[in-house]
Amino acid sequence: MKLFDTHCHLDDSIYDKDIEDVFKRLIHNGVEALTIVGIDQKSSTQAVLLSESRSGFYAAVGVHPHEAKNCSEETLQYLRGLSNHPKVCAWGEIGLDFNRMYSPRKEQEKWFKRQLDIADERNLPIILHERDSKGRLLEILNERYKGQRQGVVHCFSGNAKELDNYLNIGFFIGITGILTLKDRGTDLRKFVQTLPVDRIVIETDAPYLTPAPEKNRTKRNEPAFVKSVLLKLADVRKEDPEILSKIIWKNSCRLYNIEI
Repeated sequence: MKLFDTHCHLDDSIYDKDIEDVFKRLIHNGVEALTIVGIDQKSSTQAVLLSESRSGFYAAVGVHPHEAKNCSEETLQYLRGLSNHPKVCAWGEIGLDFNRMYSPRKEQEKWFKRQLDIADERNLPIILHERDSKGRLLEILNERYKGQRQGVVHCFSGNAKELDNYLNIGFFIGITGILTLKDRGTDLRKFVQTLPVDRIVIETDAPYLTPAPEKNRTKRNEPAFVKSVLLKLADVRKEDPEILSKIIWKNSCRLYNIEI
């Protein structure tokens, strides 16, 4: 199978000591492409640098809602320039997170809107982070969406109505290792059974959200483990994993406007 981990954070320092082994394992498991996603200026820069190290590695730049309190117009102009790099395939991870509130709501909304505008100017797909925004993220999207922007809802964790809204807008849905978890993944396993196959992408969010069975032996997630997400997805949907992997590969390339 040829796999594309559409969302990971390989710039995290947790990989510093064994990054070459991480590379070997992802190759061994058929991961031929991945997108390293920035959350602020520093991590976005590191993501781009890492994307240069391997064929099939790509990067996304942006300011995560947790980091909105530290954002500025200067930061966004820096990232706008960085987005000209040929390995940058998306703008993100951006959105709203009203759960942990690491940044004030006002700041989150201000910089989310501004980043949507820049993504439009740059004609880049967006990577969305949403948690407990009570429909506000969708309101902003509907206010500013111009009908041509590609995007993915990273680590979807919403309800059926929100899922329908995202699909109606035209977004892809990112499925993580949560799908493999007995209790936490119950609702997600119900949703993916009827999710249009041409809107599905798979992701690890590594080093977070380690799937089963890997979760039983390590806390740290890595791109190689996206294979477990694919296999569980095929099992839940009662589809052939080889055929499903080919469809999801094409979806991922379409999302990021990549030809491989």
